[in-house]
Amino acid sequence: MAEKKSTGNKQVAENRRARHDYFLDEKFECGIVLTGTEIKSIRQGKVQFRDAYISIYKGEAWIKGMHISPYKQGNIFNVDETRDRKLLLHKEEIRKLLMKVKTKGYTLIPVRMYLKDGRAKLEIALAHGKNLFDKRQDSKIRDANREMAKALKFHR
Repeated sequence: MAEKKSTGNKQVAENRRARHDYFLDEKFECGIVLTGTEIKSIRQGKVQFRDAYISIYKGEAWIKGMHISPYKQGNIFNVDETRDRKLLLHKEEIRKLLMKVKTKGYTLIPVRMYLKDGRAKLEIALAHGKNLFDKRQDSKIRDANREMAKALKFHR
């Protein structure tokens, strides 16, 4: 009997620092080229985006600095954990991203990785950096919302 493929999305990793350090403007979904046993490590959730970023080189998008831990049972099929990996985007999307990065000062960062119908997908975002003032403002808003929720709970 044929094995049924799992459908739906399963989140594997998320870049929490992205929302803290950047204003996220536009998001894109892209595939990622993997080799060896990397997909098995991804299914186990062994992915980190800490210093990862996306660069466009010769009309292709590459993610640099993303860490995928080696698969324990992988032996000779394991590859370098932080190697550059190619992202699968349409040429028109790459052209659009390159124009925004060069003209408007945006940067491309990975936001989250998930499994969609058994395939690893990466959500990337056009972002621009926050200043210290912006980070303080966000924390003030968060604290105020927390206080309001606490007051409403106490009032009821």
